[in-house]
Amino acid sequence: MAGRVAMICGAALACLALPAAAQQVRLPNPAGTFAFILENDTFSGNDRYYTNGFLFAWRSRADETPDWLAEAASRMPLFFPAGGATRWGLGFGQKKWTPEDTDLRNPPLDDRPYAAWLYGSVTMVSYTDRAFGALELQFGVVGPAALGEQVQNNTHDFMNIDRALGWNTQIKDEPGLNLVANRQWRLNAPTRWDGVSVGLVPSVSASLGNVSTYGAIGVMARFGTELEADFGPPRVRPASAGSVFFEPTDRWGWYVFAGVEGRAVLRDISLDGNSFRSSRSVDRETWVGDAVLGAAVFFRRARLTATYTIRSQEFTTQRENAQFGSISLAFSF
Repeated sequence: MAGRVAMICGAALACLALPAAAQQVRLPNPAGTFAFILENDTFSGNDRYYTNGFLFAWRSRADETPDWLAEAASRMPLFFPAGGATRWGLGFGQKKWTPEDTDLRNPPLDDRPYAAWLYGSVTMVSYTDRAFGALELQFGVVGPAALGEQVQNNTHDFMNIDRALGWNTQIKDEPGLNLVANRQWRLNAPTRWDGVSVGLVPSVSASLGNVSTYGAIGVMARFGTELEADFGPPRVRPASAGSVFFEPTDRWGWYVFAGVEGRAVLRDISLDGNSFRSSRSVDRETWVGDAVLGAAVFFRRARLTATYTIRSQEFTTQRENAQFGSISLAFSF
């Protein structure tokens, strides 16, 4: 099993190194982008497992990347396509997980532990018309200091929803650090309908850190207009994250999409528990898959996306797949 996992992670890293020929970069609008992403399982009518995540993300203008940073990207072909335009960005987010029954003050030991991850990120991206690369450093904390109990239960109070009662059993405080690499390719072809295209966005990614370590391979199919505006909808990792930035046009546009992704997971602190302290934990599944379906709508300087995700079991005693929805709203400036 360990050998198969190593092969998958190695394949993901090898794909990151696939050469991409230098291409002329299409920059109809090099504007920066601010995006908010919200993921929640209440979109599926449930309140369990991966229950909520949010991310505030900013990406610089394409012409405002410091020269030294652009030069550094050009020297890392493993992560970035040759000849690409560069952007850098910052992010701030939180993710929360709960067991199946949040009415219990002492959940069963074989159910998913309560956990939260509060983090910031620094991201560097480079892209051409057909290739996209990102390198992201995430840093933060898990445990009570991540404020999962306060955010969830205060939100539930505001919405007159029952509180989750077992947060006193959550995993303990631990600093977290992840380095995440992502490569995507954009392959589009016109259809017989004017302005409408069909396309594929293959992706590979890998993460190394005490919070999450995995390798992933996926593909997304898209149909609609403005397929050149981005590399897919932005998401909260470990899902294939698409591109936070987009290149707006003077007209509105749309596309629908569906995709799958498979991950070989070597470390997930929300399931494995703390690294050097005793905490709750469950037996993690090594192989995890996502299936997604959604739509994106473009306005002159904004993009709205909605995604529905079905995620396979992440631990051996999980009784059902996890399901959750994602929405994101991005503005260019």
